[in-house]
Amino acid sequence: MERKKIGVLGAGTMGTEIALCFAMYGYETVLGDINRKLADKGKSRQAAILDRQIAEGTLQARQKEEILSCVTTTGNLADMADCDLIVEAILEILEVKTNVYRQMDVICKPETVIASATSSLSITKLASAVGPERAFIGMRFNAPASAMKLVEVVPGLQTQEQTVTAVLELLRAVGKEPVRVKDVVGFALNRMFHAFYLEACRLVEEGGCSVEDVDKICLYGLGHPMGVFQLIDQTGHDLNLYMDQRLFEAYGDRFRPSPQLQRLRDAGRLGKKSGMGFYQYGR
Repeated sequence: MERKKIGVLGAGTMGTEIALCFAMYGYETVLGDINRKLADKGKSRQAAILDRQIAEGTLQARQKEEILSCVTTTGNLADMADCDLIVEAILEILEVKTNVYRQMDVICKPETVIASATSSLSITKLASAVGPERAFIGMRFNAPASAMKLVEVVPGLQTQEQTVTAVLELLRAVGKEPVRVKDVVGFALNRMFHAFYLEACRLVEEGGCSVEDVDKICLYGLGHPMGVFQLIDQTGHDLNLYMDQRLFEAYGDRFRPSPQLQRLRDAGRLGKKSGMGFYQYGR
């Protein structure tokens, strides 16, 4: 895929980071949400991410404005009509997503590729909301998307091979390491990661190890950049349990949701976003 115009719909944490992935490589990028104010807020988060990179010495100060100049914001879906690829990163609710896809299918030019960044919904089912001629594919970024290289590329039942090839080439062009995954519940990363952290939860629940020591094992034994409980605190336990339930329904007891996580959620201790999860955070 040659240098194209990219649209990202959804200016939350994931959408903001996905848009930044393309802008950092000079792609003209439109970041959209239900209104311009929310989209502008997303661009402000991009500026903060770049400021952190400057402070860490991984980005030069002059590059910040160059990158941000590639991003325009909008609250109007029609402003994405001429995009070559639109990545949808909105609420993980089937009806909300499919309603947006129907609008995009009408508004966008015929050759626009629509990609969903869903973490749990069937790509084939999502694609049924658009016409049979519309190119549609799953493109699941790993959080934080601007820093993590992995992207799961998930073809649906009717995704053409040329669409898969074009998306793989584009992702490599922006420094990503894409992997092709079948359209199964949880794709690959979530299945592997949730199996890992659920075992860590069981280890703590059984009194075999403390939360802090499990995280030390991750850091100093497995070479992970952060502990597993630190990581799921960042994700949010409402979202963790949502995915656990999806995996449990699909694959059975190996993904049975953790009682410990359920107690934290019921107590409103959702992780970093609520100020407390397994750890306490300043708010």
